[in-house]
Amino acid sequence: MQAGDLDQRVAFDASVSVPDGHGGTETGWAQDDVATKVAANFRYLRGGEAVLAARLDGRQPVVVTVRRSSKTRLIDTNWRMRDVRTGIVYNIRSGPVPTDDRGYLEFTVESGVAV
Repeated sequence: MQAGDLDQRVAFDASVSVPDGHGGTETGWAQDDVATKVAANFRYLRGGEAVLAARLDGRQPVVVTVRRSSKTRLIDTNWRMRDVRTGIVYNIRSGPVPTDDRGYLEFTVESGVAV
């Protein structure tokens, strides 16, 4: 993968506890100044029976590749991913998985599902 292939912009939001205004807390998302924003490459999955079934349900599985860094290594399946340009929110299903050259990380994400 080359730098020019990272033609998308995404933000990874960590799950945080925020006050609910009644003395308790609820789960929210750290956004904007706290979120990890990086360039990414999207590879839409189209094959296999499970992928086709997901697409029929309105879900779109995607493999997202980002540069490996100290920030991106912290991301796990408790986080969520947002496409900065379109606003689409993705649930992180798996990752981070290092690429063979160990310069990038891959995440399997899915849109159209509860995050």
